Amino acid sequence: MKMFTKKQKDKMIENFKLANNDNAGDLKPVIKLFGGSACTWLLVDLDIETNIAFGLCDLGMNSPELGYVSIEELNDIRFPPFGLPIERDLHFKANKSIAEYNKQAYKIGYIQA
Repeated sequence: MKMFTKKQKDKMIENFKLANNDNAGDLKPVIKLFGGSACTWLLVDLDIETNIAFGLCDLGMNSPELGYVSIEELNDIRFPPFGLPIERDLHFKANKSIAEYNKQAYKIGYIQA
């Protein structure tokens, strides 16, 4: 499965241009990725020059945080014992801003989306 569709990629690139303004926290995540037993990523934007995305990341250690992640590195991850890749939540639709997801995740210790 592809990490994201062309439409999603275009939206993330558009968000990257908007995020350079002061409204970055108001943007909604475009995609939700998951893998392993508890890893989750809500990605908001994508810098096409570096292939680096920004979003809320949770590696399942009760400390979700906003940050940057390499799409190439995410594509390379395989989870034991079967070597499964990161998958995209096909049914995810953001219902709040990344700032609101972050606030909630900080409070409860994981991303709930």
